[in-house]
Amino acid sequence: MGGFVSPATLEQIRAASDIVEVIGSYVPLKRAGANFVALCPFHREKTPSFNVNPNKQIFHCFGCHKGGDVFTFVKEYENLDFPDAVRRLAERARIPLELEKQAGGADTRHLKERLFQIHEQITQRWQTALAAGEAGAIARDYLARRGVGAEAVQLFRLGYASDAWDDTVKWAKSKNYELPLVEQAGLVVRKEGSDHFYDRFRGRLIFPICDEQGRVAAFSGRVLTGDEKTAKYVNSPETPVFTKGKLLFGLDKSKRALLDTHCAIVCEGQLDLIACFMSGVKNVVAPQGTALTSDHARILKRYADEVVLCFDSDNAGQNAAMRSLDSLLASGLAIRAVTVPAPHDPDSFIKEFGGPAFAKLIENAPAFSDFYLDRLCATNDTTSDRGRSAIVRAMAEIIPKIRSDVLRDNYAQKTALRLGLGMSAVAMWNEFNKAARPSKEEPEETADSRALTVPDVPPQERWLLRLLLEDDEQFEWAAARLEPEWVENPVVREIVAQRLHSLDSWPGLAAWLSQLEKPEWVNLITDVLADPKPVPVEVNLKGTAQRDGAIKVLRDRYIARELAAISQRLAAPDLPEAENRELLERQSHLRRLKKEPLAARSDQA
Repeated sequence: MGGFVSPATLEQIRAASDIVEVIGSYVPLKRAGANFVALCPFHREKTPSFNVNPNKQIFHCFGCHKGGDVFTFVKEYENLDFPDAVRRLAERARIPLELEKQAGGADTRHLKERLFQIHEQITQRWQTALAAGEAGAIARDYLARRGVGAEAVQLFRLGYASDAWDDTVKWAKSKNYELPLVEQAGLVVRKEGSDHFYDRFRGRLIFPICDEQGRVAAFSGRVLTGDEKTAKYVNSPETPVFTKGKLLFGLDKSKRALLDTHCAIVCEGQLDLIACFMSGVKNVVAPQGTALTSDHARILKRYADEVVLCFDSDNAGQNAAMRSLDSLLASGLAIRAVTVPAPHDPDSFIKEFGGPAFAKLIENAPAFSDFYLDRLCATNDTTSDRGRSAIVRAMAEIIPKIRSDVLRDNYAQKTALRLGLGMSAVAMWNEFNKAARPSKEEPEETADSRALTVPDVPPQERWLLRLLLEDDEQFEWAAARLEPEWVENPVVREIVAQRLHSLDSWPGLAAWLSQLEKPEWVNLITDVLADPKPVPVEVNLKGTAQRDGAIKVLRDRYIARELAAISQRLAAPDLPEAENRELLERQSHLRRLKKEPLAARSDQA
């Protein structure tokens, strides 16, 4: 998408996305003088070190040293790439992107907006039906029996769809929505061979399914009667705003917990997830009636390094865990699995034993290969040749998919021990018939959540960097006199060179930060600019005592370093005469230059 977004559109999005308003929608901000502060959302802390500067439109944390502009914040907080962060802010500001301006793009965007609008309005209607009235009593009674409290009902926006065949049809007509559009939303169904419509969701407890931004994209409806001829769940069909293989129930609420724990617990159903979340185990998601897909795995990889599969102990639950394996392994996620002791599912287990007991169950979950080997040994006769062969064949299918050589050999050895074969891992591999050659690829490195480091920069260079970026007038004066090579710190030297290069095309501080490709540069710059201490008089670039100014100090230190290097070279034995003469001339020039006042480059020798 990046290639379709012009600088002008980026600036339009930036101008419409005040950093205080955007960050304030994620974390509570408190005014502190001209700026705002908060507990940092990127690391754990007890006192606020997260600083938002509305004047410069940047943020910086003095604890973990993350910093940047509004695009950086959304990118880091939501764990998105830059194009998706731009898209997220563009949607928030209702600004169409160039990609959407292409043929059909505006129509598609408008259709999606209409579908989200319909979903939001029908959600509110179903919430009201559940909260009050005789019709919703059956759903309220069901939730009470399941121990789902008012807080959970409100947080997950549960609702009740009337048992009538045309309740949603009549509602849509009252809102002047065309029924074909409501059909596209998946809320009504066209009677075959006619233009008549009827409600898809009737007499059901409704679970709104939200996208990562919290917008209602689909619904899942649970039957509340004991009619065996009726499907237990009815789900929205795929629509322009909903693809079940790309959306995880609860992710909009759990993504922060996933980032904090680096772990995603995957359970089967909505009520299981709600029970986990409300008990304090919040790093949990649920697929929409399907095994985890490769798209699900890629989404989870943005938030976590590890997945714990927590499915029911029956065959359906165990098979669902198995179907998820390939997608998760391909993503590079570490995988563990846990079986909730029969006859429980996560919901009933938590109701009986509590959230801490469930958290302990998750904490002790074995690696997937151990889980799978246990299951194979429980369902096959390990004392018979037939049973052992079945186990070897099954393990041969999954062990080669494990990325780590060490882990593969470890599980080969475990398989041999469990089967009482008394052979080495190498021999066990021979038994596997080398079903797949071990990959030498190492596991993908994961993001480190520890505090970032800011380069150790001399105070003089920190102040120089601040003055070059804060004051356009100071910058123009300095740009005519400063040589990047005078800067000793290599990171600051590169930043200064980049800033000087933008002399005639300066887009503004926040926009310039977005253009920088190195996060460590952005973190250093925001660290320098967020420093509340005033610039000392002695480094004022335009003060009357210019000889003591920051740039002259940098120049003289550079000259001193060069002279020391020349002296060392001149002391070398067998130095060629030509090089000796060139070094002496350079030495003489530098000594003269050090005695001269700072001047514009065109006036210097």
